[in-house]
Amino acid sequence: MAEADLYPRHAAPHLVEALQDSPVVLIHGPRQCGKTTLARMTGEPRGYVYISFDDDVVREAAATDPAGFVADLPEHVILDEVQRAPAIFAALKMAVDRRRTAGRFLLTGSSQVLLVPKLTDSLAGRMEILRLHPLSQSELAREQPRFLDALFSIAAADSPTAPAARTTGAFETTRIARLAHELAERIAAGGYPPALTRPPGRRRTNWHRDYVDALVQRDIRDLAHISALDALPRLLALAAAQTARLFNLADLASPFGLSRPTIRDYVTLLERVFLLERLPPWHGNRSSRLVKTPKLHFGDTGLACALLGTDAAALAADRTLLGFVLETFVYQELRRQATVQDIPHTFFHYRDRDRMEVDVVIERGTRALAGVEVKAGATVRASDFRGLRKLRNAVGDRFACGAVLYDGEMCVRFGEGLYAVPVRLLWEHSPPAP
Repeated sequence: MAEADLYPRHAAPHLVEALQDSPVVLIHGPRQCGKTTLARMTGEPRGYVYISFDDDVVREAAATDPAGFVADLPEHVILDEVQRAPAIFAALKMAVDRRRTAGRFLLTGSSQVLLVPKLTDSLAGRMEILRLHPLSQSELAREQPRFLDALFSIAAADSPTAPAARTTGAFETTRIARLAHELAERIAAGGYPPALTRPPGRRRTNWHRDYVDALVQRDIRDLAHISALDALPRLLALAAAQTARLFNLADLASPFGLSRPTIRDYVTLLERVFLLERLPPWHGNRSSRLVKTPKLHFGDTGLACALLGTDAAALAADRTLLGFVLETFVYQELRRQATVQDIPHTFFHYRDRDRMEVDVVIERGTRALAGVEVKAGATVRASDFRGLRKLRNAVGDRFACGAVLYDGEMCVRFGEGLYAVPVRLLWEHSPPAP
């Protein structure tokens, strides 16, 4: 429970709201990201009883008699790691249909539970879903996330009849202290609460590596019977080296004596346990010149650095690697902040055959669109906005804002709707003066 005291979660108010009107609430996300802590901190003061399917006896009882198991559950219950007991999903549906009480079942899942057919078929329309990520930088800073609101504040987000007028106050011109070496330290630390309780270096790296081994041996073994389980840690390390690059199945498969379809299946398994993520290309127009290949992103940069054997000092010294891992760091921070927004946000990348690109493209609601480009350096030039300008021209009035995030000191405007923004403003509101 100490983890929740140290790092209050922005998802907590959303969980409380969901329990007030949904019979079943599911918190899903990777193991050790804080799902159980959030569920217990929220539920137990309200009388919820905690039951974990990591317990072999409990799991066996649920598999043997699902209906009887659910019938004997307390009035309000937390069912932890529910993906390990898929047999109970139909029984949960029957219990909800007999008595539709708000907040009756609070579930957590450490794999993509929504891909389990029995769950989607059984609890459709009866369940609200909350995605929980590892800790965001805004949570670590104890700041409410406001970057996305700032990014979209210079256009009316969801009205197709909104005027095209834009203000210039989304990011005020100001000078702040740059992060410098602290940036690499934040990237290498990642966001898993148990890892952050350990000192940087060997102890934290050991946690990350043990985490991967445990996940492969337990959750992935439960999801699929695969013949080359020992290949998965090596595949993960190779994927860590390719984070923020276009997904290339041939490059991932080449070191292994396995077929490309097999490696593709393994990548899908790693996505299901939230270790990898493919960012789709933006396809808002029908130009044949757009690259249609997704980007590969690692789920957490601390985990990626551990698998690469890279600490903060080595990362800061390798500017090429820093650039790629920083892009993943920014993307994951944006994703983590978006999960607690009231308006849905959808993420893409943009790249055309002229190699014009935007690292992250964000659609807010049904209309407004913004772009974020990421630079590891401390300076920004007009040429760094080429991809954002091309995106702006492609989408017209839908374009809300474009930002180049960089490790510099000045927040300044580079033309209509375009800004250079110090990366620390992604999570901090009033950083210390230089």
